[in-house]
Amino acid sequence: MGTPPKAAGAFRTIGEVAAELNVAQHVLRYWETRFPQLRPLQRAGNRRYYRPEDVTLARRIDELLNRDGYTVKGVQQLLAREGGAPVEAVAPPPDAMAFPDVLATLRAIRAGLTDALRADEA
Repeated sequence: MGTPPKAAGAFRTIGEVAAELNVAQHVLRYWETRFPQLRPLQRAGNRRYYRPEDVTLARRIDELLNRDGYTVKGVQQLLAREGGAPVEAVAPPPDAMAFPDVLATLRAIRAGLTDALRADEA
């Protein structure tokens, strides 16, 4: 038997959020440096605890960057305009979808670079 699921309002560790979003923990730490709205609580030993609103924001950042084709700068500008609050439907930048093959190639390159960095760290 596994552990029961956490309540909706429970804090999440960085590992739990990373697993939910299917991103590496270092990506979440990087996002914290780029998006001032994303500020999980930090306890002893710099352990991060994400509140439900932090998880929602991290999910939104992930969707904008990895699904909708925004750049980090584009997401920064969007969140600054929104005041950090999630917006239901936002159209992707028009240029991002004009070249789907280029986007797929760039995503493959990003994945390769991520793998190379992980191998280098090991």
